[in-house]
Amino acid sequence: MTDSNPYAGKDLTPETEKLLAILVHVLAIPFEFFAPVIGYFALNGKGAFISHHVRESLNFGITMLLVMVVLAISIVGWLLLWVPPVYWFIMRVIAAIKAAQGEFYKYPLTLRLVTK
Repeated sequence: MTDSNPYAGKDLTPETEKLLAILVHVLAIPFEFFAPVIGYFALNGKGAFISHHVRESLNFGITMLLVMVVLAISIVGWLLLWVPPVYWFIMRVIAAIKAAQGEFYKYPLTLRLVTK
């Protein structure tokens, strides 16, 4: 009997890692928190490049969630609620471009809560 998944247990090629890293960042735009979490559990440990990018994407998502909660509960924060989504979108696009170039990109101003 053959294995139903031909890629199970095999290392990802550099091109596949790069493609999946791009997808993790791009899919995080419409599916902000879910894409990084699913990517982390499904792809972490599959290769150094993809593991780095799923951790960075998840850390950035957690940081943005915390920023939005802090702004939402403060009176002055209500005036600034438009800033994080703009920053978030721009950083996600930059991260996808850097992943496409094969760089180990780190989001600026991000809490590194998930390390492994």
